[in-house]
Amino acid sequence: MDVSAGTIGATASRSSAGQRLHDLDALRGFALLGIFVVNITFMASGYPGNLITDPAFSSVLDDATRFLSAVLVDMKFYILFSFLFGYSFTLQMEAAGRAGAAFGPRMLRRIAGLFILGALHTALLYGGDILMTYAVVCLILLGMRRVRDRTAVRVASVLYGIVLLSLLASGLLANSSAFLPTRAEALANAEKATAAMLGGWGDVIGHHLSGLPFLVLQSATFQGPTALAMFLLGMVAGRRRLLAGVTGHEPVLRRIQWVGFPVGIAGGLVYALGGGNGQPLAVGVSAATAPLLTAAYVATLLRMMHSPRFGFVRSALAPAGRIALTNYLGQSLLGLLIFSGIGLGLAGSVSPVGTTGLALLIYAVQLAVSAWWLRHYRYGPAEWALRRVTNGKTAETDVISGRDCDSAASAGRH
Repeated sequence: MDVSAGTIGATASRSSAGQRLHDLDALRGFALLGIFVVNITFMASGYPGNLITDPAFSSVLDDATRFLSAVLVDMKFYILFSFLFGYSFTLQMEAAGRAGAAFGPRMLRRIAGLFILGALHTALLYGGDILMTYAVVCLILLGMRRVRDRTAVRVASVLYGIVLLSLLASGLLANSSAFLPTRAEALANAEKATAAMLGGWGDVIGHHLSGLPFLVLQSATFQGPTALAMFLLGMVAGRRRLLAGVTGHEPVLRRIQWVGFPVGIAGGLVYALGGGNGQPLAVGVSAATAPLLTAAYVATLLRMMHSPRFGFVRSALAPAGRIALTNYLGQSLLGLLIFSGIGLGLAGSVSPVGTTGLALLIYAVQLAVSAWWLRHYRYGPAEWALRRVTNGKTAETDVISGRDCDSAASAGRH
């Protein structure tokens, strides 16, 4: 009698844990799409990186594509990935405990491996890398892993508040700033950047590295603090297992949708109509409201995944999310081969409609390939390499239960 009860309880526990991991994987797989839709615009042309629109693509359809991306996509998925990173950090701690390994040294090895991957990614594939930022910020998260939930939430709130205030201050000062490039200068810089993208390896690597100072500045002032805030909130959510046992019928999911969609979309409209990334005030409004729209996306996806009619969505998204790092790097590699002079040399010649369509096509292929790969292998190539660095031994001899959280904690982007 006791044995049967214990067996049933253990089975239910494993089922709940499996559901939690599949939900996390699916959310991460969904975030991959939004991240790629944003990143591919920077891979395809030097204009977005210089905060100016390519005058060659100014049709109504192109403008509508940029507008919809600004309202519905920009900044939303970076926040989601950062939150999931923090959530998965708690799974990493649990995996280390099950393996009988000291978590600190294990995580430090992982952070070092993530930083090295990010450095190689930045130089060789895509100058807009986020892995290095995640690695550095994760050092702070590691040091704060024992803080109380209330403290973590307070620190996250203060950090995000500072980011919003800094954007507000920048917006007010930028109106009278003499340091912003003129339109003519921005166009010239964009043309030069696009030409560099069409060169050989030396030109492409030089182009990637030329953006490193701005990448560091952006990480220190915006992406880093934002990531840490989301890491901390995700860590608290992971401790409380907020995504465990979700049925899709929770009233809170509907409330999140009712609040998140109108407020988040309104903020996205202000951001798009206010000038987008070129205007700190507009960015500030988007930063303030993006978490609500992101939460609404998550609530919607959870409700869909746990409904009989749309349950297939989780099965479709989860494999891509389980090997998110491999897919992230794969997106950058394909972008390099399609747009740079090393490959097809299409930089500057594909419209916003074309780049968005290409992102959707590549993502669909990634979903299919990810499912096929995981039917034959337990880990993606990048996950296996990072896992080996993390655990100091081959993936085949490592603790099995850590497989999903490894892919979760290793990927990120804009």
